[in-house]
Amino acid sequence: MKAVNYIMFALIATGVNLLTQWPVFMLFDGWWALYAALFVGTLAGLVTKYILDKRYIFNYQATSKKDDLHKFGLYSLMGVLTTIIFWGTEMAFYYAFEFNGAQYVGGGLGLMVGYIVKYLLDRKYVFKVAK
Repeated sequence: MKAVNYIMFALIATGVNLLTQWPVFMLFDGWWALYAALFVGTLAGLVTKYILDKRYIFNYQATSKKDDLHKFGLYSLMGVLTTIIFWGTEMAFYYAFEFNGAQYVGGGLGLMVGYIVKYLLDRKYVFKVAK
């Protein structure tokens, strides 16, 4: 059941990420629009996924706001590698394929791989349970 929830939450966060990128592309043009969209989408997806993972996947309850901020910092740090995977895949599709929406296909694939890696890192380093 946890795997099903994780997949569902990854899809939700992916949707939030890509849907947050869409208005950036609609409103702005130029070489920097892709990078602005990636940043905005990544931030929105990160916050969404942290809230869902913390509560429903790892059953973690912060003891204070400081504890929650610390966990979010670790969670974000583990996301650096997965963000490189995601951004790299999205940019590769954006530049390699000449069809509208290629970046979304690459972004979706990059997020899928990234979330698998992210779960393994979070389980081991962020929400680890003392044995």
